[in-house]
Amino acid sequence: MDLAARLFRYLDRRYRLREPLEYQLNKRIPAHLNWTNCFGGITFVCFSVQALTGILLAFYYKATLAEAYTSVLRIMEEVPFGAFVRGLHAWTANVMIFMATLHLLKVFFISAYRPPREFTWVSGVLLFFVTVFFGFSGYLLPMNQLAYWATTVGTQIAGAFPLVGSYAQLFLLGGQDRGETLTRFYALHVLVLPAVIIILLAAHFSMIRRQGISEPL
Repeated sequence: MDLAARLFRYLDRRYRLREPLEYQLNKRIPAHLNWTNCFGGITFVCFSVQALTGILLAFYYKATLAEAYTSVLRIMEEVPFGAFVRGLHAWTANVMIFMATLHLLKVFFISAYRPPREFTWVSGVLLFFVTVFFGFSGYLLPMNQLAYWATTVGTQIAGAFPLVGSYAQLFLLGGQDRGETLTRFYALHVLVLPAVIIILLAAHFSMIRRQGISEPL
């Protein structure tokens, strides 16, 4: 503890950390809070678990049509704690989508989207859709029969949208022959969507910290 205090004083003298930390951490908690206010925090914890387990899985996963399924089998059967990490990644993804849904419904039904929090609501809705697409993009990666046909149905649903549907389906599939579909989904899952969700999370949290938690009706 003394070492940590000395380290903090060392950094504080150079970068003045105490004032911004106290501003962020010393916040009054409204008296009306209850367990339903934890939905958003639980969703963020699930995202953190997803990020950690996803990094661990990426060390062994091979995003090619020939090796994707066998690399998943190797993770499950040969890599130490591989089955646990993959199971934790998969189940936490389901919990994350479920908790994001509960959080969105709770905010809607208590009318917490009212001004001046309308942009907080918009960023939350965008986060929900990115979370759902996160789950969808990761569904193909094991490259088994269930993943293949679920992704086929999902891309056909995207193709049914007016005007942009055919372009969206072509983008997701990576071409008519589907030779690059797995690579396209893997790039979305590990590069594009994490960058988008981190930006949205930063905007969402900054608005919550600035405006505070909404009062009940």
